[in-house]
Amino acid sequence: MLDEAWLKALPDAEKLARRAARAAFAGTRRRGMRSLNVALDDDKGVRVLNARDRKKDKPTNVLSYPSGERDFLGDMVLARQTVWREAREQKKSPADHFTHLVVHGTLHLLGYDHETGEDDAERMEALERRVLARLGIADPYLER
Repeated sequence: MLDEAWLKALPDAEKLARRAARAAFAGTRRRGMRSLNVALDDDKGVRVLNARDRKKDKPTNVLSYPSGERDFLGDMVLARQTVWREAREQKKSPADHFTHLVVHGTLHLLGYDHETGEDDAERMEALERRVLARLGIADPYLER
């Protein structure tokens, strides 16, 4: 954790992240033990990473950094203010939106990518929907 304000904003973030990552992994029907890191930062920190690594000088909700290793999937970083703003705009609870983004980031760490084409985006979104439904979270892609 980088931004202590996450603890105040979402005290059970660690539990939610662990549950979301496990559900995403299970949703892919892969076997074995895997680990990953989830860092919780603010918009300023994520903006620096996004500018450096993706050449986009703005914060984003989640960044994923695959490790390329088998047992350690990699790292993801979430931006607190962006996550909260999006949850408010989309009329979702912060916990549900956070869970969705951890599922999304975990799928990226597992090799799924929605930016490589429409078919890949549809496949990834369908998997997210299934995983989130199993967690009792509404379809995040429905228009609200």
